[in-house]
Amino acid sequence: MAGARRIGLVGFGTIASEIEARLRGPGFAFACLLRPHAPSRARVPDGVPVLDTPEALLAWRPELVVEAAGHAAVASVLPGILAAGIPALPASTGALADNALLARLAEAARSGGSRLIVPSGAVGGLDYLAALRETDQASVRYTSRKPPAAWAPELEAAGLSERAAREEIVLYEGTASEAARLYPKNLNVGLTIALAAGQERVRVRIVSDPQAAGNTHEIETESALGSARLAFVNAPSPTNPKTSALTAASLIAAIRRHFEPVAV
Repeated sequence: MAGARRIGLVGFGTIASEIEARLRGPGFAFACLLRPHAPSRARVPDGVPVLDTPEALLAWRPELVVEAAGHAAVASVLPGILAAGIPALPASTGALADNALLARLAEAARSGGSRLIVPSGAVGGLDYLAALRETDQASVRYTSRKPPAAWAPELEAAGLSERAAREEIVLYEGTASEAARLYPKNLNVGLTIALAAGQERVRVRIVSDPQAAGNTHEIETESALGSARLAFVNAPSPTNPKTSALTAASLIAAIRRHFEPVAV
């Protein structure tokens, strides 16, 4: 497609398929990197090349690569993409809890003259949180509050399913990096907040709440610069209750911002 921005998608689940569907048109061209026997290959629309290897994706010459396949894909695919000079936008930001991986990605971006672009995902206010890095005394508490359905495997494993239907249960309190390791499909937001404000400043609380109206993200900050209370109640994805429907929309906004001449 002449003149179209070329975007490589890693994975084709809920998030990647929505990105492709909403940006489909003359302005964008897509290719998709998938394992040879991935079930999602059958869902890729006609006209979108399906590629088997990162090398094939590089040969397609994307201008931006969007990862939406899970933590393992961040580690296995994105270093080579960044080192080749292509910017990358990861949906699975919880993978960046691994400091060694984050350092490897940063070095790959430096060597390739590219950028790892961390999206806001299911929350807003990252510009405010990033400003807190400039003050010595700042604290941030992030609470992830979701209905029991979002935590069903974890609650069942802990023998808490019946209780969770009746009352609020705190599943975890601690650091953002540990939360991302324990709940890799749920806690991308906590890690993103920690990257913005500084990991040492952020405490994470994970709550199963039968009264939750949706996937709720609560951010409370105190610093010499002032205080803030932010809350986002996001509708869950219709096909994956662990993911906010806002996540794909956030990635789409980040894609547009990357290419537009005026970025807001």
